[in-house]
Amino acid sequence: MILLDVIAHHIAEMTARRFEIAETRSIGGGCINQAMRISDGATSYFVKINQADRLDMFEAEADALAELAAVAAVRVPGPVCSGEAEGQSYLVLEYLNLSGRANMDVLGRQLAAMHRHTSAQYGWWRSNTIGATPQKNDQHPDWIHFWRQHRLGYQLQLAASQGYGGELQRLGTQLLERMPALFDRYQPPASLLHGDLWGGNAAGLADGTPVMFDPALYYGDRETDMAMTELFGGFGGRFYAAYHETWPLDAGYATRKTFYNLYHILNHLNMFGGGYQGQAVDMLRRILAEI
Repeated sequence: MILLDVIAHHIAEMTARRFEIAETRSIGGGCINQAMRISDGATSYFVKINQADRLDMFEAEADALAELAAVAAVRVPGPVCSGEAEGQSYLVLEYLNLSGRANMDVLGRQLAAMHRHTSAQYGWWRSNTIGATPQKNDQHPDWIHFWRQHRLGYQLQLAASQGYGGELQRLGTQLLERMPALFDRYQPPASLLHGDLWGGNAAGLADGTPVMFDPALYYGDRETDMAMTELFGGFGGRFYAAYHETWPLDAGYATRKTFYNLYHILNHLNMFGGGYQGQAVDMLRRILAEI
């Protein structure tokens, strides 16, 4: 049985309705998975395919989407099923026609509402991935410990294992030691986070309803989500005005946003190579000069 037949059968099992693929269409834009839209002529689904050893990544994404959907603050594609066959793994999601422009005022308010959902500990009940990189979410009651061990420290270790040493590691070690200075009189609640909220992971339905997807979910400082919205742009002033009106950020965010975005730049360094090393070093210098 070929992979698409397995997927169609699994969809039918999970939805309790007959589903036979009549049309497939490749969808570009991702750099990790093969993606496609499949349809029986009446109902469509979005499918991601990767190597068999990526099944855990897909299962973690499905769990994250289910958790975000349960909160019902921002629309996300609902997970349908996931599995492994023919030496490949797959994830099937609700297909959403993202042909519109997201209403950014609404997204700002909805994201603030999502961040109001909190946990007693930072992290999540399962680990997942940030891009293709493992993201450890071992739960802990102390945010500084969590970020030092499972975010900044982990990415620095990965960088060192790939030969990125020198000033990057020297400044990184300094920052790990001086991290508490960034949290003087600031103790963030453990908010529900998207975790990878750049402009490419948010879009709109035809009526402007905002949609988020491709989460790297965990519970942590909401400033991490907000910082990443600024890393590559695309959200605009109306989004930030609506968010701040709903739940203003702490004044120290102006410094911490560079600190939080360093995690993502280090991850890009570890995934895509040395072109990001200079940017990471510049960010480390800037953060250390401000604390």
